[in-house]
Amino acid sequence: MKILKICLNRMFIFGVLILLQVLWLGFFTSSLLKSYVWLRPLMFIMSSAVVLWLVSKDETSAYKISWIILILVFPVFGGLLYLSIGNKKPSRVIRKKLQPVLDEIEPVMIMPQDIAYEMNDGKTHGFTYLSDLGFGTYQNTITKYYSLGDYNYCDLLKDIKNAKHFIFMEYFIVAEGLMFETILKLLKQKVKEGIEVRFIYDDVGSLTTVPYHFEKQLEEYGIQCVVFNPFVPIVSVAMNHRDHRKICVIDGYIGYSGGFNLADEYINAKVRFGHWKDTGIRLEGDGVWNLTTMFLSTWNAYRHDDKTFTQYMPDIYHHNHYPFDGYVVAYGDSPLDEERTGENIYMNLINCAQEEILIMTPYFIIDDAMMKALILACKKGVSVKIITPGIPDKKNVYKVTRSYYYSLIYEGVEFYEYKPGFLHAKMVLCDHKIATVGTINFDYRSLYLHFECNVLLYQTSTIQDIEKDFQETLSLSQKIDQKKSRRFRGLYEAILRLFAPLM
Repeated sequence: MKILKICLNRMFIFGVLILLQVLWLGFFTSSLLKSYVWLRPLMFIMSSAVVLWLVSKDETSAYKISWIILILVFPVFGGLLYLSIGNKKPSRVIRKKLQPVLDEIEPVMIMPQDIAYEMNDGKTHGFTYLSDLGFGTYQNTITKYYSLGDYNYCDLLKDIKNAKHFIFMEYFIVAEGLMFETILKLLKQKVKEGIEVRFIYDDVGSLTTVPYHFEKQLEEYGIQCVVFNPFVPIVSVAMNHRDHRKICVIDGYIGYSGGFNLADEYINAKVRFGHWKDTGIRLEGDGVWNLTTMFLSTWNAYRHDDKTFTQYMPDIYHHNHYPFDGYVVAYGDSPLDEERTGENIYMNLINCAQEEILIMTPYFIIDDAMMKALILACKKGVSVKIITPGIPDKKNVYKVTRSYYYSLIYEGVEFYEYKPGFLHAKMVLCDHKIATVGTINFDYRSLYLHFECNVLLYQTSTIQDIEKDFQETLSLSQKIDQKKSRRFRGLYEAILRLFAPLM
């Protein structure tokens, strides 16, 4: 029975189909080369041309080097392989769906309340940069920081219960279990009350955690549903681009984001890799609008339901003015453009730091530019502390993360590992006054391939909560010294690190 269950699993079936395609392509190409010997030098020339094109291409150096080495090792097939799956840009299908909606929503992305250009430090800390990209900076917003998904979950349930008009939810992973079943029960009740409920989940993120065509089940409950970039068992670069965002918007003026998905491990109702440490943020007020526009952009790409977007603005169902509590900007990152928004904000925080940079990240796979920025920060006298997981969820990625320790520790960066379990938080705090919390990991997939979102906070009361959480997490973490970090650098780690951009 167990073997039959595995064989009928969607992931297993898709894996077999993709493997068969790869084997067939290999056999077909090999047969073709045997029959037409003149093709071999032609493909070699094509591979050489691809290498020259990569050298001149405006691309991440680590990504280019990985492909160049792969092509040099396999000079006949390498160039063809890159042309097949090497391009990081989204497929025409995704672009054709999303770009028209982004163009349509652009005129209302920035509300008149945007104050990015009125701030004294607006240019220094990247607020004007984000405003130019369509992500306004707002006051009239109160924030609440969550040091665990467990705490976020309690407030999320309350806000869903109190929803009066609409609920928008967008998550990378949805898994059957206590957390989602409780939320689903509330959503079904809200549908009965006449409240509009829209739900987006990523197909690959939820490939093994919900039944096939789970969206049909949700639709039967009255929950409108979109499956982002449905996984098709065909060898294609399009499958690389996933919706890694975590967004919940309630009645336009309450919004959630952070690292937590809708699965039991995120609230520690299920133990997978020890204690699950995550972070999140709740916004109430004008700052929610950016989360709403991100959601609506994805939604209308698949189901063009909205002729106008202003009906979902924060002040439609809530007119309160909140006491001043700093500045808030929720921002997104997308592979549709050439703008590396997530990486640029991280780099800007590192470069602007005068005293201290505190980082929590589950994965630490960075390029040379960020390595140099961290080293330069240390040489300027800035304290740089980075916390990573003590128990990994992906062993090879964990090995790559650890391979960076030695070089950076030698230059003054301090690394710590969270001893109780897996740390899934994505957080950066700079000089006790500006922080970003959200979904963007320090790895190639988050920074270059996925659709992501973070929230940048400046002079808010939650900055103190973030710093307190970091110090408490630090007390539960083990510092890695240079001697120990030397053991994390081996031949296997070097190979993994070389091809990390392709993982």
